[in-house]
Amino acid sequence: MKKTNVLYQHGTLALLVPGLLAGTLKMEDLLKHGDTGIGTGEGLDGELIILDGIAYQVDSAGKVNLVSPEFTMPFANSHYADYQKVTTIANASPVDFEKAALQGRPNSNTFFSVLVKGTFSYMKTRAVVKSERPFSTLAETAQKQSIFEAKDVTGTFLSYYSPALFNGAAVAGYHNHFLASDHSIGGHVLDFKIAEGTLFVQTFDTLEQHLPVDNSEFSAHDFSKDDIAGIISQVE
Repeated sequence: MKKTNVLYQHGTLALLVPGLLAGTLKMEDLLKHGDTGIGTGEGLDGELIILDGIAYQVDSAGKVNLVSPEFTMPFANSHYADYQKVTTIANASPVDFEKAALQGRPNSNTFFSVLVKGTFSYMKTRAVVKSERPFSTLAETAQKQSIFEAKDVTGTFLSYYSPALFNGAAVAGYHNHFLASDHSIGGHVLDFKIAEGTLFVQTFDTLEQHLPVDNSEFSAHDFSKDDIAGIISQVE
């Protein structure tokens, strides 16, 4: 039985901060925990979005690629989709989107995912150029990114909301990825405006956190020396 109340997360955003970018989970194993998700490849190799059990990578050239089962990741989320329609939304800014997703609340103390299917009058995304060993830090790698922009594009906007008390494990607040229906643009969302769309929400009561305990670099690293919250806020 598929557990639609569980959000599975491999790795943490905190481990990316010092440059622990080794791929420690294969896509075929991530897909055992869900048919929907986001993530990034080894060395921050592009931006991932999983929809209907199909994994896509938006690379730094803007090309949308199908992801192989052997593709490895340092960080990813997945879950089994069971979204509930909340509302239709039109002429909406990021602030409007966040208010609609929170359904009038100032914040949430649980994890949830938001899906918007529709037309976006503006979409701005990014994908990072892959870092090779020895890996650079997250801040250094994020400086080498490609920016993509489009107007009047139809597609799927996939977001995960993490409570503030989990900042570091994930991004406090919203972490947004996008894929156009025609694959003309995708990636990590930097800015957007929704022309019209349908907003769906799925709430999780369980976070299943999976850590790369077999990776010696992760096991030996002292995270107390890293400005985790500051760097994540800077690059996300």
